[in-house]
Amino acid sequence: MTETKEWFESWFDSPYHGMLYQRRDEHEAKAFIDKLFAWLQPAADSSVLDIACGDGRHAAYMKNYVHEVIGIDLSEHRINKALQLAKENLAFYKQDMRNVFRLNYFDYAFNFFTSFGYFKHNRDNVIAADSFAKSLKPGGKLMIDYMNVDKVKDQLVPEELVEVEGIKFCLHRKSEQGKIIKTIRFNDLAGKAWQFEEVVSEFRLPDFQKMFEPCGLKLIRTFGDYDLNDFDAEKSPRLIMIFEKH
Repeated sequence: MTETKEWFESWFDSPYHGMLYQRRDEHEAKAFIDKLFAWLQPAADSSVLDIACGDGRHAAYMKNYVHEVIGIDLSEHRINKALQLAKENLAFYKQDMRNVFRLNYFDYAFNFFTSFGYFKHNRDNVIAADSFAKSLKPGGKLMIDYMNVDKVKDQLVPEELVEVEGIKFCLHRKSEQGKIIKTIRFNDLAGKAWQFEEVVSEFRLPDFQKMFEPCGLKLIRTFGDYDLNDFDAEKSPRLIMIFEKH
């Protein structure tokens, strides 16, 4: 019996994912990376791991700052796109974040834009956290960029219609059993009906500390937005965490 794919394996490999989210602000993302690297002050010979790198654009941008950047992602479709950006010391691999990629190798690891907390079973999130830690050198730093759950739940829009390139995406959002669930329904241009889901765990700061600190990662700083303002649990749009491996 074939095991059913988890939601992210189907949705991220679909061309419709990129279509729905094509308006994401690349300028904002690059400005965030600029501020982050100004704060981290990495040495020029540093090696960076971009975990869940998607199409690789942010990994490619980080290459401006450091000697080596490697991006990993479970989606074959997205890694194939990322490979078009590959060059010397900028590489991309199809890899599950639960599996360690190069033990004790990286100076920095980054997990951008709520690319964690996707797994059905929490043990898989714990395994992923341990994998992140094992990929870093002692003294290495991990950045996790996550939604601020309480802010998201406070502003949750239950239903929304988004039209992109002639396709009407019907989005339904709810909070249920410790998860924020977005259901995406639409008909393609040929009239075929599709449905996908996004299911993300409602992790808060103490949850991350509980997962990551037993792996040898100590929380050293939190930020609340892409301008690196302090984190405020009630007001901040993001929960950005910097951990250090000891």
